[in-house]
Parts: sequence; C-alpha cells; structure tokens
Amino acid sequence: MIPVELLRKIRKIEIHTTRLVNDLFGGEYESVFKGQGIEFADVREYVPGDDIRTIDWNVTARSNQAFVKKFVETRELTVIFAVDMSGSQYYGSQDKLKSEIAAEITAILAFSAVKNNDKTGLLICTDEVEKFIPVKKGRNHALRVIREILGYQPRKRQTRLSQALEYLHKVLTRTAVIFLISDFIDEGYEKPLKILSRKHDVIAVHIQDPLEQKIPAVGLLNLQNRETGETVLIDTNSKEFQARYQNNALLKKRAIDKLFKRLHIDQINIPANTSYVEPLFKFFKSRGRS
Repeated sequence: MIPVELLRKIRKIEIHTTRLVNDLFGGEYESVFKGQGIEFADVREYVPGDDIRTIDWNVTARSNQAFVKKFVETRELTVIFAVDMSGSQYYGSQDKLKSEIAAEITAILAFSAVKNNDKTGLLICTDEVEKFIPVKKGRNHALRVIREILGYQPRKRQTRLSQALEYLHKVLTRTAVIFLISDFIDEGYEKPLKILSRKHDVIAVHIQDPLEQKIPAVGLLNLQNRETGETVLIDTNSKEFQARYQNNALLKKRAIDKLFKRLHIDQINIPANTSYVEPLFKFFKSRGRS
C-alpha cells in the first residue's frame, strides 16, 4: 500500500508538471525529439520527378500504371530515465533534496513523452542497477515511474554509473533517448558512456547543490560523506580550506563539461537553489535550433 504522504507528493508533482508541460514543454519536446525512422503508409500514382526506387512494382504490375510508395516518419520514441539514487542524491541544503528535484524533472519529461505517445522506462542505480522498469506507454505508467523515484529506498549508498550504462547497453535493442540524471560525483564511467552514446541519444541532467561549490565561513563543521559514512572536522573560516574546496569543485566541473563535450552529449545543468524550468527550457530551445 502506498503511504498517504507519498500519494500527496505525487499528486502535487503531477498537477505542477502537467501545467508546465501544457504551457511550455509539450510542443518543445515534440520539435526536439523526432521519430527514429520511417514506415510504409500508402501508395500514390507516379509523377515525373519521383525517385524510381520508391516504385511499388507489385501495385504497378496489377494496375498497368506506375505507383510509388509513401512513407511517414515513425513518431514513437523510447525514453529511458536513468536516475542516480546514491547517498549524495539524498542531500539538499535548499528546500528540496536532489532526489526530489530528479523526480520533478523526470515528471516533466515523462508527461511530455506521454503527450506525444512515446514509451517511458526507468532505471534506478547506486553502485549497482537496483531496479529496471521496462518501457510502456500511458499516464499511469509515467506516474509509476515518478512514484518509484520519490518512494524508493536504495539498498546501497555509493555511486557507480558505469554499471547503469553497461546495463542499458545490453538491454536496449532499439535506439532510445536516455536522460542520465545524477550529480556525477563518480569516476570511471567514461568508456561505457562513450559506447552507449554511439547508439543512443544520451542527455546528461546534472543536478548540483550550491554547497558542493562553496561552503560558507561559519567556523568548525563536522561534515559526513553520505555515501561512505566518513566524517571529517573542517574549519570553514580557513582561507586555505576555502580556496582548496572551491578549486577542487571547479576542476571537477570542468572535467565533466569536457567529457560531455568530447562525446557530443548534451548537458542540462540544474542548480538546486533555483528553478529547473529555465535550464530545461533553454535546453529545448538551443537543441531545437541546432
């Protein structure tokens, strides 16, 4: 049985994100994510200038008049949400945890997919693939995807994105749009990401908390790593610590940006302290132009 509080959260997200989809993202989604192929639709009479390779010789032979095949783009897409649910996702210095932001972003994208009759699926990962929900159409399935993210209790706390990427490479037989939603606090996933992106359209949704870039100077603090459980006492007033912390965060972000650029993977940067609507809208607009 689903807890009442979880149902309230899901309903609130559904109302909020459905409005955004109807007002902002529905049309943008359709224009950006087009069909993956073509399929036969009908035949029509041949007219001068038509490609002779499209002539339907069977129909032509029966009617003693040349006919060509008509094709239409297949609109239906397979959309996968690969969501990092490791310990660092259950952190938030602002109003929401990163995992909650991930659920809301997934909701916007999932309801956009439903509006366009696309299939959606979900993969939840930590340092292993903990859950995989195969693709399916419909609003109820999209709600299940959101419910799983909001209510999921992960077995592990550490991150290993390579496991998720390798798994998707094995199980996805059809070309898919894959939203990889994470804070990317991990290493060693470059090779499987490169392999996966060769066949699929991988989009990185990078959720970052402001305290991951800069910690305010408030004296001594006991900080705990949510993935390893390790604690460390730091002096946030130390200029040396502040410089080292901010420089380390900057170098990590530059390395991530460089990796995605090299692999031609689009990245949506989502700061946890501001609305995610503008970064998503900018992504759709820029991708639509390109």
